[in-house]
Amino acid sequence: MAKLTREDVLKLAQLARLKLTDAELSNFAAEITSILDYVEQLNNVDISGLGPTNQVTGLANAWREDKCVDYGYDLDELLKNVPNVKGRYIQVGRMI
Repeated sequence: MAKLTREDVLKLAQLARLKLTDAELSNFAAEITSILDYVEQLNNVDISGLGPTNQVTGLANAWREDKCVDYGYDLDELLKNVPNVKGRYIQVGRMI
């Protein structure tokens, strides 16, 4: 892996909106280069015979029945505690 230059680190800092001192620039250049060298070792790992793993629990289509549960609360009593109610619904501010 090629060593990161000062300009490379400046570009990364600009993209991350970071203001770095000269000492931090040289320090980060060395640290990021060593991290990239370590990650590059993954290219040398033998993965032949391995399939993709998208989940590890072994479950497939774990469904459950939807059940309506009555907890014994009266909706009108609960809505008395809400600051803004419209009909039988809680009214909230517009969210975008």
